[in-house]
Amino acid sequence: MPDLLLELFSEEIPARMQARAADDLRRLITDGLVERGLTYAHAAAFATPRRLTLAIEDLSDHSPARREERKGPRVDAPPKAVEGFLRGIGATPEQAAHFLAAGHAHIPGVEIEIRPDKKASALFALVSRPGRPAAEIVAETVETVVRGFPWPKSMRWGSGTLRWVRPLQSILCLLTTEAGAEVVPFAIDGIAAGATTRGHRFMAPDSFAVTGFEDYEAKLRRAFVLLDPAERAEKVWHDAGQLAFARGLELVEDNGLLAEIAGLVEWPVVLMGAIEDRFLDLPPEVLRTSMREHQKFLSVRDPATGRIEGFVTVANRETADDGATILKGNAKVLAARLSDAKFFWDNDLRTSLGLLGGKLDAVTFHNRLGSVGQRTHRMSELAFKIASDIGADARKAEQAARLSKADLVSAMVVEFPELQGIMGAYYARICGEDPEVATAIGDQYSPQGPSDAVPTAPVSVALALADKIDLLTCFWGIDEKPTGSKDPFALRRAALGVIRILLENGVRLGLLDHVHRCIWAVHMTVPAWKSVNARREAQRPDLDPSGREEAEERQRAAEAEMAALIKAGTSPEIEAATQDLIGFFHDRLKVYLRDQGIRHDVIDACLPMPDNDDLLLVVSRVRALHDFLATRDGANLLAGYKRAVNILSAEEKKDGIEYSLPPEPRLAETPEEGALFDALDAAEATLAPALEAEDFAAAMTALAQLRAPIDAFFETTIVNAPNTMVRRNRLCLLHRVRSVMNRVAMFSAIEG
Repeated sequence: MPDLLLELFSEEIPARMQARAADDLRRLITDGLVERGLTYAHAAAFATPRRLTLAIEDLSDHSPARREERKGPRVDAPPKAVEGFLRGIGATPEQAAHFLAAGHAHIPGVEIEIRPDKKASALFALVSRPGRPAAEIVAETVETVVRGFPWPKSMRWGSGTLRWVRPLQSILCLLTTEAGAEVVPFAIDGIAAGATTRGHRFMAPDSFAVTGFEDYEAKLRRAFVLLDPAERAEKVWHDAGQLAFARGLELVEDNGLLAEIAGLVEWPVVLMGAIEDRFLDLPPEVLRTSMREHQKFLSVRDPATGRIEGFVTVANRETADDGATILKGNAKVLAARLSDAKFFWDNDLRTSLGLLGGKLDAVTFHNRLGSVGQRTHRMSELAFKIASDIGADARKAEQAARLSKADLVSAMVVEFPELQGIMGAYYARICGEDPEVATAIGDQYSPQGPSDAVPTAPVSVALALADKIDLLTCFWGIDEKPTGSKDPFALRRAALGVIRILLENGVRLGLLDHVHRCIWAVHMTVPAWKSVNARREAQRPDLDPSGREEAEERQRAAEAEMAALIKAGTSPEIEAATQDLIGFFHDRLKVYLRDQGIRHDVIDACLPMPDNDDLLLVVSRVRALHDFLATRDGANLLAGYKRAVNILSAEEKKDGIEYSLPPEPRLAETPEEGALFDALDAAEATLAPALEAEDFAAAMTALAQLRAPIDAFFETTIVNAPNTMVRRNRLCLLHRVRSVMNRVAMFSAIEG
């Protein structure tokens, strides 16, 4: 069985596209080959800045012959329908015309029969497809994939019609067996497949022939090309770590940048330089971000102080002076970049954080949600209330929220938006703000991903919750919610952030009241922002009298809308949005807990219970129920519950009444029936204090005591007794079983 080697050699492929392109090449080619009847053992794809490579092992040398049956139209169908069917099975127009005229035709590889089908006869075709050689299938598949390759951006060049990410220069395509290598004969847009490739652009630019993947990879290495991006990244990290260690420093881990660097070079040569002393006092985050974003440099720090003192750049070639000229040029460019950063830093320090915050009223948060200044006002009120609820310093939380977005108008954050919050924390400390306030400003956006740590300081927790809850309520208030895979405002991430902060810090917080109040505040913001915009429009000097009058009318309408909202205090829209957002939190909680191995039906059983807006309480109940159901008592009790509910539901439906009256113990006829009454009394006596104390483990233990009495009741007692009064009393007893158990969780939601 042959091995396939395919290389698509082009001008430089952007680093950010390489990994996806290699995966797409492997997937599309292998899927295409399999669809056309070939099988394979293993496939691997690689990318360098100038090539995409696919290696497939043990590819079948032919596709198998196939015989398939196709059903056609009825024999009395219109001629057009019959002709379309015939063409679909490979008939030429002449063969189709002959069949329509004579009722038969010779079509190679096709047998046509007329068979009874339901109420009429229909055409059936038996189509025989001979196997095809692998080379033919590979050529067809590669051309199809290359012409339709899903690049995020592509281009055409010259007079050709092919689109590729950058001009495609050559194609290497070989099928290799023990007998030798064979070029797969095909051409795409004038580029014929061959057996040659080229090495490094500068150090080994000449072409050379290869005979298979192992030969290809070895010759590329000798031509100064490391094919595997993982190997290039490992070499960069190893060499850079050795250089840093030799100077008593350490590399700052940055896997994303490391992968990008591996996509920029084919032969990585690691060089290390020092940062000039005049820049060393800049915050480490500023140095790292400037070097990362502008220069693609790895950062090197002093492990004792955490100060960034050096940089690592990766050249794409070896030089006679061991990279001295390259390093000197990079250091010069870096100095210019860091000079800009130092200018931004010094300029920002001339203005207090409070004065920067005063500019936020002129910064639009969203065209339907007002300014960032209005948002910080809402956040300050919300942070104060949340801090009061969770035992944090409410005044510090309020101050942190008021200053939280001020750095958005700083020169540094305008240049590097990813430093928002981080720079605010630095500026707050320099302005003399309380350390807890400064820390909270820096933590407000956390967590930003599943691996990001949550804030733990009480004031930080309050501000981070306020930021995310305000963001969610803003977009729920204007009905801009995530749909399908679209979530442009990262609202799912914000909801998960709220969940993680509450659960990982063990924070009790009733979300319902805060969400309702915030959505109401958003509804107040919308007409207020309309009023501001209308007032600005009315004050434009170039407006004619009629235009100014219309703007003033819009302002009056917005003010009237706001006055009506204030008077009403709420509205059906606000109530609906509040409940919908609480439901969204529950949906994200399900995702979070499912990742921890908790079944969705166990979560569903706990969500209808009281205080379900307190997510820590919900999770406590869920975990207790999950653990209980994992026991033998829990599983058997659930089975008993299901049996009781099924009988009760069936009889209530049949009789058209609800058996919800308190059952009478005096009507119990069997010892097991009386024992169930006693067990329910004992369980209720234990459940009440346990639920009051929110001790769900104790509540589950109380329910476990019902298992044996319920089992014994069903084994010895006939529910539908001949005596009508006894039957009714036993059905009411089953209703009581359901009611007692549903005080802990809705067991009817649990599957099984």
